[in-house]
Amino acid sequence: MPAAPAKTKARSGAPGRPKDLSKGAAILEAAKKLFVEQGYEGVSMDQIAAEAGVSKLTVYSHFGDKETLFGEAAKAHCQQGLPDALFGDCGDMPLRDCLMQIGSAFMAMVMAPEAVAGHRILCTPQMAASPVPRMFWEAGPKRVQQMFADLLERHVARGELQVDDPARASSQFFVLLKGDVHAREVFGCQASQCDVRGHVQASVDMFLRAYGKR
Repeated sequence: MPAAPAKTKARSGAPGRPKDLSKGAAILEAAKKLFVEQGYEGVSMDQIAAEAGVSKLTVYSHFGDKETLFGEAAKAHCQQGLPDALFGDCGDMPLRDCLMQIGSAFMAMVMAPEAVAGHRILCTPQMAASPVPRMFWEAGPKRVQQMFADLLERHVARGELQVDDPARASSQFFVLLKGDVHAREVFGCQASQCDVRGHVQASVDMFLRAYGKR
């Protein structure tokens, strides 16, 4: 099995020195672009610095090492596609519409070309032997599942759902959504937008049949 990718030694900035948020954002955008185009192993911190228009020292000052930067890029992608506000109070929106909104946003995020490319990167032997997949899990899917579980608990308290284990139900919801549609996309068999919309609707309806208040 190929050796795990070497972890670049972290370097820290000056203690207490404020970070330039615009430079941090530029570094994240550069990292997302290059990781998708060239894979994790094919990208160096020098390339990311050049793409972002900053010095390599600035990249290290903001993110420490390449593994951390990859994890933060994945987290930024997830937060952009599924912002915290999406899991807030649904207000007067019917529960099904609320779940449809979350499900549609989730599928749009995971089916995006850069997300599919990132998924393929994480499935390589080099990545499987590194801490990067765990970092991605905690930055992305784990965060999303926890916020959705919290949303489920609120709707259980309102009497709209009957869920004994919100964490398990949350995991099941996103597994239902991915189904074979995401797998086919990863394998290069692209699904139509119509197929994806119908799949989200069917997944939400199945979830509500399982957990809707009887």
